[in-house]
Amino acid sequence: MHPLDNIIWKALTTRQAEFAESFKQVRRFMPEVSPLAAFPEPTAEGYESLAGFVDTEETIGLFLDAPYQPQPGWSFLAGAPMPEMVYEGNGVQSSSSSDLDIVELSSADVPEMMALTALTKPGPFHKRTHELGTYLGIRRDGKLVAMAGERLKVPGYTEVSAVCTHPEHTGHGYARILMIEVMQRICGRGETPLLHVREDNVRAIALYERLGFKLRVLMHFAVLRKD
Repeated sequence: MHPLDNIIWKALTTRQAEFAESFKQVRRFMPEVSPLAAFPEPTAEGYESLAGFVDTEETIGLFLDAPYQPQPGWSFLAGAPMPEMVYEGNGVQSSSSSDLDIVELSSADVPEMMALTALTKPGPFHKRTHELGTYLGIRRDGKLVAMAGERLKVPGYTEVSAVCTHPEHTGHGYARILMIEVMQRICGRGETPLLHVREDNVRAIALYERLGFKLRVLMHFAVLRKD
């Protein structure tokens, strides 16, 4: 079994257990941290356990090895193939960011972080998501216009996540600059960066490949709502 298999489950049972809530066969992040959940295997029993753990009309996110198959009591809201990419470079090169205002984001920045991710939709971002790792941002005229940070953590690996740029500030390489800064911190701890991306986000995948990320496996995410 690869260290990254069933990554949400591994994160919630190892390095990020402090953020976990458990019920029977299911573990999930605290709702204010993330909507992601996992079970050892996507069996009928696993989905039944999940149903006992989620409020009616609440949504939950899963990472699956195969496309979601309909389950009683659940509505499928969204989903897509999702490549998991792992950094295989020989060292992260420093970015030319000396003229940029790169800041480490904190709880005081949460309203701006949530507004930016709501606009750009890099993935779910809740009011306590920033507690999962370091998040960095770029400001222009005092306004947060780009960000990137760390989300899932398992032994030896940390996920680069929430990479996004305000539509009015694209074309300046902000995503690349922030990713390199985040990756340097991950590699500096002796860990390997990884990330997840929608398969149809061709532009982002091209950037990640240039930075040294390679496809490990094609996964599938599913956003479900309990009926």
